[in-house]
Amino acid sequence: MEDAMLMFMAMLAGPSFAGIFMTAVVDGRNGLRELFARMIRWRVEIRWYLVVLIPPIFILLVLLTLSGLVSPVFVPSFTMIGLVIGLLAGFFEEIGWVGFALPKMQEKYNSLYTGLIIGVFWGLWHLLAGYLGSSATLGIFWVPHFVSMFILAMTATRVIIVWVYNHTKSVLLAQLIHASSTGFLYTLGPSPISPANEILWYIIYALTLWVFVIVIYSRYGNQLKR
Repeated sequence: MEDAMLMFMAMLAGPSFAGIFMTAVVDGRNGLRELFARMIRWRVEIRWYLVVLIPPIFILLVLLTLSGLVSPVFVPSFTMIGLVIGLLAGFFEEIGWVGFALPKMQEKYNSLYTGLIIGVFWGLWHLLAGYLGSSATLGIFWVPHFVSMFILAMTATRVIIVWVYNHTKSVLLAQLIHASSTGFLYTLGPSPISPANEILWYIIYALTLWVFVIVIYSRYGNQLKR
């Protein structure tokens, strides 16, 4: 438990420290002031705050559908600590991912490509923690579990975060979406459940997110490619 907590804190500190440090090095004091201003930018259109509800809505939609059509083992649970984990992860990690990396990458790449790249790296950032935390219990299921949860689902979520950020320039809103995604995955995930069933609902959840991304792309394609 203590090792897991230390790993969690290190994962939070990495992107947040890197984001602040690199902003100071590249953009100086003005860059730091601008970064902190984006972290408290809350005056955006209310419709963008509704995006924070997408993860819990999609998670519940997938789990309730599976519990009705496949097996009652998919009934959502509720674990309060998941919300705390989500808030911490969202607040600290997005200082690096959106606070620094996203604006810099978009100076060279279009928004969609930026979202895909950061999404994959965001998932890979969890590689060591995911391996240490679940490889022993998941066995041969560890790789598909990691890919479905940390690559497929998180990359789709990142594209959504990029879309919202480009319309709001609010790191705060990106932090809330990240917190919602991570927090509700832990909070609502069914337990106990077999590795195969866990992979199944992760994959379907990821596909649901990608359908939403496709809808965004078809509606706002020019903005996502700019």
